[in-house]
Amino acid sequence: MKIYKVSSIKEMEQFKDEYGYKVDGSLEVNCSLDFTGRLLVEGYIEADESIEAGGYIEAGRHIKAGGYIKAGGYIEAGWYIEAGRFCGISAGLQITCQEKLTYGLKCFAGICTRRKISDEEKTITCGKHEGGVIEYGILKETGIEKEEMISIDGNKVSKSTVKEALKQFMGKL
Repeated sequence: MKIYKVSSIKEMEQFKDEYGYKVDGSLEVNCSLDFTGRLLVEGYIEADESIEAGGYIEAGRHIKAGGYIKAGGYIEAGWYIEAGRFCGISAGLQITCQEKLTYGLKCFAGICTRRKISDEEKTITCGKHEGGVIEYGILKETGIEKEEMISIDGNKVSKSTVKEALKQFMGKL
């Protein structure tokens, strides 16, 4: 999977489409991202500073920001979501990740002001909540599956790491 590195919002223009930004790979950002529309990334998102989208933020793997994470719509990651140690997470709709949800201060989910929302739309679903305080939203912890380990040449390696490496290798053929 290709990793794209950007240092300014102007460099994000290469990923612009009619809905916001779409990245077919992973994204490493050395600036704050603040824009209207959505951010859809096939791999992971890692930002040194904050990420703010008028639409939703979605990553196939994880979302990690040195600052806050904020979306007008939902925030979703296949693995984990992590905001800065002294920052929080805010979403107009739900927040979802399979593993850990980590942030320093406050978390808000379902703060949509343009329409009435359901309990499902204000749910924070994660494997394990390790953040600060949920100020608004309904927490649903699903638990994190114990990582299955296998031995390769006497070294223990997680089964999911091996699967991901094989998937990436097969994609390059």
